[in-house]
Amino acid sequence: MSNGSSITQFLLLAFADTRELQRLHFWLFLGIYLAALLGNGFIITAIACDHRLHTPMYFFLLNLSLLDLGSISTTLPKAMANSLWNTRTISYAGCAAQVFLFGFFMSAEFSLLTVMAYDRYVAICQPLHYGTLLGSRACVRMAAAVWGSGFLNSLLHTANTFSLPLCRGNVLEPFFCEVPHILKLSCSHSYFREVGLLVVVACLAFGCFVFIVLSYVQILRAVVRLPSEQGRHKAFATCLPHLIVVSLFVSTAVIAHLKPPSISCPFLDLVVAVLYAVVPPAVNPLIYSMRNQELKDALWKLPQCTLFHRQ
Repeated sequence: MSNGSSITQFLLLAFADTRELQRLHFWLFLGIYLAALLGNGFIITAIACDHRLHTPMYFFLLNLSLLDLGSISTTLPKAMANSLWNTRTISYAGCAAQVFLFGFFMSAEFSLLTVMAYDRYVAICQPLHYGTLLGSRACVRMAAAVWGSGFLNSLLHTANTFSLPLCRGNVLEPFFCEVPHILKLSCSHSYFREVGLLVVVACLAFGCFVFIVLSYVQILRAVVRLPSEQGRHKAFATCLPHLIVVSLFVSTAVIAHLKPPSISCPFLDLVVAVLYAVVPPAVNPLIYSMRNQELKDALWKLPQCTLFHRQ
């Protein structure tokens, strides 16, 4: 294979060698996928239906649920189909689409988590300026910037990656297509251009991470100084879920991309890929609804809202 144009399909990581285990993987991933669809769908519907949740924090949470739905829908359906039909293949165009969509949703999600940290910082550390700094127009602009930056970032990486000649086979390590694994198939020194872009993006992501950490240091200092125990509890209840989601997102991404090659094996690669691409979108709704009484109340009222609209 002298270049990328001679490759018509890629081979993804197989979940198992026996049909019984493949079917087990299919049903397991189907359950996770349905849980993610229901959980994020319920949060989107609850925020849209309950006017009390029409605030910046829940507006950004709605966007997070949309991004989670997009990211898990990019990877799991194809993986489930491969397990069900006993195949490992994905077309060249399908792989390019998966790279673009997954990169788009993941980069936009990390940008959104940074914006959500800023929202919590202003709400707790500068409450008198909250309405000014996070008005409806400002929130819409931030959300548009998140989606737009994710789109441009992913478009740039996808176009650059698939313009490289590929001559090292067509076997990819994870169960979905991603830029770092496709770069391993490149036979051109021009792949350093894409590596350079990845380094720039990694630096920007590290800057966002530092901003999130510094924001929560300030939030923690402000919460500790609150005179009311009820106020401290409410502040922790709104900030703790976001902090858990950020920690889960960052830790799984770091493990997936910085894992030493010496400890690589098919089973471990599969576990890491699942932790990175599947677990966060599936558990984020549970994390956010666990300690948030307002969201719990809105979720309990969903059946009443649905019946009212039908009538």
